[in-house]
Amino acid sequence: MGAELKEIRIGLPKGSLNTPGRANTYEILTNAGYDVRGYEPGKESAKVDIANDPEIRAFITRPQRSPVDLSKGFLDTAIIGDDWVEEDRVNGSRSVRKIGDLEYGQTRLIIAVSEPSDFQSLSDVFEALRDKKKRKPIYFSTEYVNLTARAILQNEAYREIFGLVSPFVQYRGMTRGRNRLVQILGSDGATEQSIEMGYAVISDNSQTGRSLRENRLRAIDEIMESSVGLYAGPSCKGWKEVKAQEIFDQLYGAVVGKKYFDVKFNVPLPRLDELREYLVEEGLCADEPTIIQMKKFAAVNILIRRNRFPSTLQELRRLGASTVVRSEVKQYIE
Repeated sequence: MGAELKEIRIGLPKGSLNTPGRANTYEILTNAGYDVRGYEPGKESAKVDIANDPEIRAFITRPQRSPVDLSKGFLDTAIIGDDWVEEDRVNGSRSVRKIGDLEYGQTRLIIAVSEPSDFQSLSDVFEALRDKKKRKPIYFSTEYVNLTARAILQNEAYREIFGLVSPFVQYRGMTRGRNRLVQILGSDGATEQSIEMGYAVISDNSQTGRSLRENRLRAIDEIMESSVGLYAGPSCKGWKEVKAQEIFDQLYGAVVGKKYFDVKFNVPLPRLDELREYLVEEGLCADEPTIIQMKKFAAVNILIRRNRFPSTLQELRRLGASTVVRSEVKQYIE
């Protein structure tokens, strides 16, 4: 009998986490050296293939569902935002663990109201219900029903008025909670538009705040900050755990690579010692820069952080650098 085929199942996010200009997971995978087919943004197919790594079996998943798929063993690992993992954990699930933060897809989960609203904080929302004679139900719209319910229960004003009575939650036919004066109704996207429909409050993720401004909304509270990570479920152990760490290292190298430029240039030999000292002092190389000496010039290759490139370039030219060539860095693994 032949050796058993090793296979690790990974969930790749569909939607905003695979969108150019926002959080392009496909680009991260390809920059990490994976030959990915069927996952191009906007052209995702039913079958995704990592052509140059037969040990990885990939599935396109909705981030909302990935924590459940991980906890039940349908996936071994998945690329997910912290917000959806925490949404699942509110109800006590702790079987999903984070292998590492991939530092992209940063967002804030916020609570927002319409711009003309008198509410300045989440507490103000509940203060409006303190007078029993003027009470009318307040409706929240969100995909994050669990995190929103937790934020409400932790609010001091809510607890003063309603104690530990949970807000009413309704999502896809399932209901819980007894306080119908504060109702959380689940949405399936386009949550910002709920305000126009008559909802008083929404809870949604916001990356730049642009969508809030376009919909004339204003944040009044923040539930959490989130970024994308590689997560593992209980089935990710033994060989799979080692493989998952290898996958993370390659992906993280692609994320770090985007923070640098690869810069090559020539410098006259009489200026080489001065240049070398500058590069070491400024941390623009490891122990020493990569230098190839020729008859009159030396060819130098360094990595420069994007945010330092303009000022560093001017200093390099002052030190005699010429024929400067800047290239993108696909991956950087220390």
